[in-house]
Amino acid sequence: MNKKNILVVGSGGREHAIIHTLKKSDKVGKIYACPGNAGISELAECINILATDINGIVEFVKNHPDIYMTVIGPDDSLALGLTDLLLSKTHCKRVFGPSQAAAIIESSKAFSKDFMKKYNIPTAAYEIFSDYEKAKKYLANISFPTVIKADGLALGKGVFICEDFYQAESALKEIMQDKKFGAAGARVVIEEYLKGFELTVLSFTDGESLIPMVTSRDYKRAYDGDKGLNTGGMGCFSPHPLFNDGLMKEALDEVFMPTIRGMKKEGRLFQGCLYFTLMVDVQKKGRAKFNIIEYNARFGDPETQVVLPRLKTDLFEIFEAIVDGELHKMEIEWDNECSVCVIAASNGYPLDYEKGKEIGIGELNKDTLLFEAGTKFALSGKKVTNGGRVLGVVCKGVDIGEARDKAYQEIKKIEFEGIFYRQDIAKDF
Repeated sequence: MNKKNILVVGSGGREHAIIHTLKKSDKVGKIYACPGNAGISELAECINILATDINGIVEFVKNHPDIYMTVIGPDDSLALGLTDLLLSKTHCKRVFGPSQAAAIIESSKAFSKDFMKKYNIPTAAYEIFSDYEKAKKYLANISFPTVIKADGLALGKGVFICEDFYQAESALKEIMQDKKFGAAGARVVIEEYLKGFELTVLSFTDGESLIPMVTSRDYKRAYDGDKGLNTGGMGCFSPHPLFNDGLMKEALDEVFMPTIRGMKKEGRLFQGCLYFTLMVDVQKKGRAKFNIIEYNARFGDPETQVVLPRLKTDLFEIFEAIVDGELHKMEIEWDNECSVCVIAASNGYPLDYEKGKEIGIGELNKDTLLFEAGTKFALSGKKVTNGGRVLGVVCKGVDIGEARDKAYQEIKKIEFEGIFYRQDIAKDF
């Protein structure tokens, strides 16, 4: 069999999980990663090109005619137009990841909110501001809590849930005056605080058809009890026990497919992984009220780490079907187990933290998965920390409780100076 070589762009736990899953395919040959990390280097050849160096990645692909497909993990690479550049400037015409025009559904919250309003897709009431004083004046006349979001990409940290005017004013100042998130905070979205239960649905789509993946729920706040600052995600579980097949069908009809059809109508055909964060309020007679909290234009992190281990269908074949516009021909299967991911982070994250701390990994159970994010090999050959979120421990079980207990038993076997992790991941259920 003529195996296909693949380039995966990115360096996080998400990319580690994608590569781990692709390696299971007997159709996949060599995998390159730009830039990868220490854990990824055990499965792929890591190339020292940053995911945001889109011209460097294009040159690398040009010089490697053996690359059959490129899989783009991070949001910023997509927002910068890497898909378009690869398709227009290299031999690699098979790219998993939306165009820059389609990726705007994540890269601009203002765009996504206006898009939902235009196509009657349910979302929280909102206003958009580019002037600090006007935004502050608006805050004086609304009820709380409220949600304030930086318009652009902010590594999952540009969202503030504000309990009163003073918290909201502080968030607004951080985003618009202190420019904590740079250009991403030139505009803000101020929106209604929603009630219900939250979950994530990652979905495969070729722009015409859409197949939802199994559900998940992540934890953004740094500390137990949803305290502290927003992070890129401190843990996750799958599936969400409150979201049944009936609700999924409703969401398909009312949220997912209207989004796909709307993007096509806008001339922004979306091909790749489209991520929906939903707030669901189950009404009388079991009817649900859905609201979209946000879209992402790629696999989530850490949602990918709990979703892909449950995938039974060949991931490479799914990517092929999406690139060819033939997703409607696929039947995608998942196992019935539950999975839980707990993230081990560096002390101080999501603010300042030290790097270069030696990582000790004890003897893990054979079915435990370790997806690395902020890791690298030091000159000494030792594996050391190289980021805020260092790695994720993923375990499966017959129910969420069993998977959670396994994950917490296993994470105790990970050691590095300053390690911290939430103790309450998946303990809601």
